[in-house]
Amino acid sequence: MKRIVIADDSGTARMMIRRCLEIIGLQDATFEEAENGREALTLVKKTATDLLVSDLNMPIMDGEALLQWVKASPKLVDLPVLIITSAGNPAKSEQLREMGAFAVINKPINPAILSEVLAPLLDNVKG
Repeated sequence: MKRIVIADDSGTARMMIRRCLEIIGLQDATFEEAENGREALTLVKKTATDLLVSDLNMPIMDGEALLQWVKASPKLVDLPVLIITSAGNPAKSEQLREMGAFAVINKPINPAILSEVLAPLLDNVKG
């Protein structure tokens, strides 16, 4: 069973992200949710995770800080991190990719975009 952690301070956004992931074929995954980056970091440290989906702007620890922690950890460095943002800032998106984000997509997300962006990972995450 594959494990996906979704970090967003909005419960509605977490629900929408999960639904989109289920629509693109990940309905059998185990989903865990976090309201901020600190909670997400605790979850990914606790158990092997196949994908981390994180909002950029969250209280306590934002998506950028979460990405820095994940990529600085020898145990987590290979974890694919998808950042979702409402900022629509191409320079910030490029910076996040340079920091190690697998991809950066803008809100609102939809299954078609998610499927296209995650296509290189889907076989591994579904398996």
